[in-house]
Amino acid sequence: MNTEVAPIKEKTERKPKPKWLRVKLPTGKKYTELRSLVDKYDLHTICTSGSCPNMGECWSEGTATFMILGNICTRSCGFCGVKTGRPETVDWDEPEKVARSIRLMKIKHAVVTSVDRDDLKDMGSIMWAETVKAIRRMNPETTLETLIPDFQGNERNIDRIIEVMPEVVSHNMETVKRLTREVRIQAKYDRSLGVLKYLKDNGINRTKSGIMLGLGEQEEEVIQTLEDLRGAGVDVVTIGQYLQPSKRHLPVKQFITPDQFKKYEEIGLEMGFRHVESSALVRSSYKAQKHIN
Repeated sequence: MNTEVAPIKEKTERKPKPKWLRVKLPTGKKYTELRSLVDKYDLHTICTSGSCPNMGECWSEGTATFMILGNICTRSCGFCGVKTGRPETVDWDEPEKVARSIRLMKIKHAVVTSVDRDDLKDMGSIMWAETVKAIRRMNPETTLETLIPDFQGNERNIDRIIEVMPEVVSHNMETVKRLTREVRIQAKYDRSLGVLKYLKDNGINRTKSGIMLGLGEQEEEVIQTLEDLRGAGVDVVTIGQYLQPSKRHLPVKQFITPDQFKKYEEIGLEMGFRHVESSALVRSSYKAQKHIN
């Protein structure tokens, strides 16, 4: 007879969202057209599946984000709403499907991201390269940002991204060094910094990273993270508010005020970042089309 008793989790009250986190429903002719295309052809975008608060604004500007390599991740980060488990078999038709979706939606600037695929020998890097090539063939006028995983720091896998030369290559730090083990679990702060530096040192023109606030970080830790990113040659940084996807995920420790976000923006620009997107509703691909310049 099993007599083990499951540990009692400490109950944490969910903090009410402040008024500056209220989101207007997306509207506009362009948004309506794209929404109907997505529904009609069952196109998969992170914008819709992730209920992004900026979907209407981005779509109106001809930007959308697509996820490849399935929707089951091999990692179990404490902040992320993507399912964790054993991923499905790689769909080698996916590059063409993504490229066709971009053409149907008439996307001017596409962001491509993926789950972590630590189960694969190449960690998904071959599929990444094939997806970029397919998008280029079918949509030669579309510019690209690839928001990549760390590929466990494996340089051969990172080289596959460098070889297809997206206009922007992004890899998110997500949080400050002290909280990385709790927030990202299988990731390493210094490894992620190393990936970003390797990209810049090996010819990527525009590198980018993002962090979330509200997980218990201190101001000096955020500033240190920004300094570390500049030290790695990163050009663009996004800073947004962490929001708890479900009760099973890490709780929100604090809601950062608009004034504090503005302060981080000013600090980042003073450090020399080319672009700093810093406000509560900012997500990795927010205003992504600007970041190629």
